[in-house]
Amino acid sequence: MKISDITIKSFRTTADRFDTGHARPMPDTPLMQTVLTIHTDEGVQGHYFGGGSHGDAEGLNVVDQQTILWRIRDLLLGQDPMDREMIWKWMWVANVQENVASVIDNALWDLAGNYAGLPVYKLMGGARDKVKAYASTYPNIGKPHVYAEHALQCKNEGYIAYKIHPHYFWNPETGTPTPGRPSNIKADIETIHLVREAVGPDYVLMYDPWGTYMSLEEAIQVGRELEKLNYYWYEHPMPEYRVESYVRLSRELSIPILSPEIVAGGVFSRAEWILRGAGDMSRIDVVRGGITGARKTAIVAEAYGLRCEMHMAGWGNLQVCGATPEDTSEYYEKGLLAPGVDYDKPHPYLKNTCDRIDAEGYVHLPKGPGMGYEIEWDYINDNLIEPNATTKKTHW
Repeated sequence: MKISDITIKSFRTTADRFDTGHARPMPDTPLMQTVLTIHTDEGVQGHYFGGGSHGDAEGLNVVDQQTILWRIRDLLLGQDPMDREMIWKWMWVANVQENVASVIDNALWDLAGNYAGLPVYKLMGGARDKVKAYASTYPNIGKPHVYAEHALQCKNEGYIAYKIHPHYFWNPETGTPTPGRPSNIKADIETIHLVREAVGPDYVLMYDPWGTYMSLEEAIQVGRELEKLNYYWYEHPMPEYRVESYVRLSRELSIPILSPEIVAGGVFSRAEWILRGAGDMSRIDVVRGGITGARKTAIVAEAYGLRCEMHMAGWGNLQVCGATPEDTSEYYEKGLLAPGVDYDKPHPYLKNTCDRIDAEGYVHLPKGPGMGYEIEWDYINDNLIEPNATTKKTHW
């Protein structure tokens, strides 16, 4: 079996979103999505949706599409699609942009699963069929009391854990953006106290200020409060280009530090962080090295006796969770969630969703082959966007 073509379809779609600048839901927000398809001479195909931003719900931009169709496609034509490791290594050595290499890798895994008639997680060596899920909020969902009310709502809906993304570049008192001030320590501390009070002393809580604490002193100050309140982990509190600050933070606090979250370099940078003691838990997702890279990262963490939690929701991340033992990767991140946002509404281009929780707070792995997609091709073809320069090489 050989790769015969790589195609990308760009199309219009909608999804519920949240306006983090004004703390209000935005139902049916227009989005641009892409589906990349790897074709073979035997008719087997592999697909991947998204890859353009945080998660798999928004498509590749035009430059990324050009990279794939003008550069990578010609190099992969005629290759065996089962040689995922060889292709993955080539893309890293060739310095292919991380999210672009990831989309190719993820589609190859979907293809392999479709060929074998198995879900990707079974192809990798299944570890479990269901994963504990936590509710993960949008940032800036409102004043501190809004987080407390939302946390209790999620607990009552069956979520067994809740993660706060607090106030980023936003003043919760005025409800207005603050571009010059990334964090709001006073409101953040009030939030973590009110949420703990709302859900009780034993409910699992996590906290992720997404790198907005600009000094080690600020990060320690909030970390001390999290320790008093028995939060489960403290994620990405400072910018991740300051690794030494994370080494010192990890030594200073007893609460587990979960990082790096978004730093470039995939498994390679995360291995360096582990060796330097810059965190107590690692973090990866399938747009930072693909399913292959995410699996490698989990194995490295396991070898050092650390956990590696999957970052973000999505089909590929859930498949990696299913192939990783719970004592290495405990939770699936469901979200982002906010009051008034219907996260569970299926995407119009798919007949199914991958991550509804059951009565015990678990998400079950899809049973279908590959990623488990059930694709609505009629919807995609009815909403195609002319991809401009992506189908014809006008310059390089």
